[in-house]
Amino acid sequence: MSTTILSILLGIGGMVGWGIYDFLGGVFSKQIGFFKSLFWSQLAGLAAVLLITLAMKPERNASILAIGLTPVAAAVYAAGYLFFFKGFEKGNVSIIAAIMNLWAVFTMLFAFLFMGQRLTTTQALGVCMIISGATLASIDWGGVRSQGFQLSLGVREAILGAFFFGIFWNVSEIISEEIGWLLNTLLVKFGIVVFLLIFSLAGRQEIGLRGTSTGKKSVILFMGVIEVVAVALVNYGLMIGDAILITPIASALSVVTITLAVLFLKDKVSRLQGFGMITAIAGIIATAY
Repeated sequence: MSTTILSILLGIGGMVGWGIYDFLGGVFSKQIGFFKSLFWSQLAGLAAVLLITLAMKPERNASILAIGLTPVAAAVYAAGYLFFFKGFEKGNVSIIAAIMNLWAVFTMLFAFLFMGQRLTTTQALGVCMIISGATLASIDWGGVRSQGFQLSLGVREAILGAFFFGIFWNVSEIISEEIGWLLNTLLVKFGIVVFLLIFSLAGRQEIGLRGTSTGKKSVILFMGVIEVVAVALVNYGLMIGDAILITPIASALSVVTITLAVLFLKDKVSRLQGFGMITAIAGIIATAY
């Protein structure tokens, strides 16, 4: 199989995996609460990546820099998903998924300010498309005439989530360069679970699944495995394939999330919001070039 075809397939695998995870996160955030959905799916993800690590047996040369940054990466990743899932709990899954595309903007902004990275003309255009699309998608256009401009429910939380994800991907890049993507994933997942446990105790968040059906429990655990598989596929692809193909395909995960939400949840979006979603997704693809 050619490198190009393999890159495309691995990118699609990451896109579908992350898209399904976000969709199911939106569903269960509304049914059992955002915190339970996130905690148990991340715990399942930790178990899955631990098994992958034991099977692959990577070198264990952890630098002081990586050890110091791992808790930071875990904290901002957990914060990102907490706000993201909270947005799902309050708002329209399709709209929240579109707003989360702003993570690409924040990632590039922090890389520009603190890591000395620069944008191409096409990438700058993509950033403008994401911001414009997210703005169109976030406004409740149906209530504009009667109540003035208002953000849709959950949009504020989604923007905060995108902000924290922007920090995470820059920190994660540094850690991966030090210890590799697999150990990075394992340590960050472990840190996320610890962070969520501490948060549950400090904030008195209930994490028990008593009263939740076995079927729902199984799907929540499946969510975590799906996310780890998506991470593994994309990172493996970045090692052996063409990043310029894998990255834009995988980062268009909101296409999957929005499609599933419209098909199964019957989410309603206005034409302007729909146009904004398409614009934001196209912007993500443009940022890879």
